[in-house]
Amino acid sequence: MEIILRKTIDTLGREGEVVSVKPGYARNFLIPQNLATAVNTASLARLQKEQAAIAKRLAEEKKNAEALAAKLENLTVTLSRKTGTEGRLFGSVSGGDIAEQLGKMGITVDRKNIMLRELIKSVSETKVSVKVGYQMTSEITVQVTPEMAAE
Repeated sequence: MEIILRKTIDTLGREGEVVSVKPGYARNFLIPQNLATAVNTASLARLQKEQAAIAKRLAEEKKNAEALAAKLENLTVTLSRKTGTEGRLFGSVSGGDIAEQLGKMGITVDRKNIMLRELIKSVSETKVSVKVGYQMTSEITVQVTPEMAAE
């Protein structure tokens, strides 16, 4: 089944593209979630009229993604956590913790866009990829240090 994407979906394509997907995926998910419309003459005509606005939106999205990638390039995020023996953390560091720390630094990133392979559970320095938009990623360094006990 062919559909027109109304929003950019990483696994399918960009807004305004005509893509082919399985009918059940289109009928049960994409169309009800207002992420796509079925291809017909009326929807194709509407797409032709909206092409300029879509191109402008995508250019703006690309510009914002490149600006965010430039901010994140070579950035080190330092988090202090309570540790036990052998440098193991009580708990772990998740994407939400990293996003919160980035927010304190003035950089807004959704926690879902921080791609951790697994939760950080020890004192270490880890490279983490961050989706910045427009199908681009940037890499930051997350440094987990032991929390100093107040004496």
